[in-house]
Amino acid sequence: MKKLLSRSLSTVVASVALATVMFSCGSSKTSSETQSNVTVSASKTKQLDIEKPQLTFGFIKLTDMAPLAIAKELGYFEDEGLFVTIEAQSNWKNVLDRVIDGQLDGSHMLAGQPIAAGAGFGRQADLVTSFSMDLNGNGITVSNDVWSKMKPNVPKDAEGKPVHPIKADALVPVIKEYKNEGKAFKMGMVFPVSTHNYEIRYWLAAAGVHPGYYTKENIQGQVDADVLLSVTPPPQMPATLEAGTIFGYCVGEPWNQQAVFKGIGVPVTTNYDIWKNNPEKVFVMTKEFTEKYPNTATAVTKALIRAGKWLDEPGNRAKAVGILSMPEYVGADSVVIANSMTGTFEFEKGDKRSMPDFNVFFRHNATYPFYSDGVWFLTQMRRWGQIPTAKSKGWYDETIKKIYRPDIWEKAAKLLVEEGHLSQSDIPQTDGYKAPTKDFIDGVSYDGKDPIGYINSFKIGNKDGAM
Repeated sequence: MKKLLSRSLSTVVASVALATVMFSCGSSKTSSETQSNVTVSASKTKQLDIEKPQLTFGFIKLTDMAPLAIAKELGYFEDEGLFVTIEAQSNWKNVLDRVIDGQLDGSHMLAGQPIAAGAGFGRQADLVTSFSMDLNGNGITVSNDVWSKMKPNVPKDAEGKPVHPIKADALVPVIKEYKNEGKAFKMGMVFPVSTHNYEIRYWLAAAGVHPGYYTKENIQGQVDADVLLSVTPPPQMPATLEAGTIFGYCVGEPWNQQAVFKGIGVPVTTNYDIWKNNPEKVFVMTKEFTEKYPNTATAVTKALIRAGKWLDEPGNRAKAVGILSMPEYVGADSVVIANSMTGTFEFEKGDKRSMPDFNVFFRHNATYPFYSDGVWFLTQMRRWGQIPTAKSKGWYDETIKKIYRPDIWEKAAKLLVEEGHLSQSDIPQTDGYKAPTKDFIDGVSYDGKDPIGYINSFKIGNKDGAM
């Protein structure tokens, strides 16, 4: 086992050198040996009075579960007096159900899941997030056949390489060709309230392609759709694409790079280009858990913040890849994981580009649960009909403040400052809302304090009157 992991990490190191990115390499062994081989802070934390030390957390096999793996492997949970078991889950619905039912104490989760649970779409429950796990990290991949038809529509640079970001405008003629042949154009995403669903819808709609509405009668969200979107679990995406069941998909890593690695598809854009530094996954607990075990919830958040910080420190990504490639975590080939985790992203095979912000775990205040991030998800749920009726501006503000809990994050962060693990500058000075931004692929401005104006700014989507 040790020789196998050592060989795997050697491959990672070679991949990092080839990508010419500034991350230093180190050795990684089995789970039980990892802590002795990775440099961690010598200073200890001041343990709180932990109400529930034995915890079980869930995750899906994606690289953005990294803060959980790192907090466990580097001993950050143990520093807080927590003894954590981390279990891979089969799909996002299973994750949600097991947290609500109390089988899991918390989990890596789609940002839209706790929001939908509190906003009236799908299974209802009082869920909260005190920690945003990462920024960016997703891509949209199409089959080789679709790419061959898209590519002539994509502008080229002086060297003949496609100019990024690639907009869905290049896909429009392909969709029309399929329609003329009497074939539906089918694409996959991971869950109805996933970032991936809203990102692929945003990308398509920005080019005038209708991704479909959700209605009471059509819970697949395919009413008036030019492209039929359906749910596929992340690890099954490449096989489904290869089988021809779908012609493209939006998913997190390593499943876009896996398509490149296997030669079955080409990523055409990333969510960094759709919405620069967008929030991705969150860590979720029930409201009941945080009220019954407040110190435990704070301690968990402390450990995860430390893990996020470690992941973004220069020199640690190659070590993180070695950990994530282990079968109990993501379990994908380390070279595939390294493609994006070490600051690069490969589009067409051989077209590897520097993308230092493809996976962000701490920089840009990545771990802070901003209300405005959550409100964006609510606007997309309303835009596409998952929230079936118009809501007032106040409803958006009140709803997200029940779910996103920066107060828990701030308590944890202040303790970490006192302990020397964070600096005061790591704590954002904010009312929970980010400044308005136009960092979207279509240049539309988003202001989390004006959700109704934002919804009404789009050509495609539901429109709401002032309330």
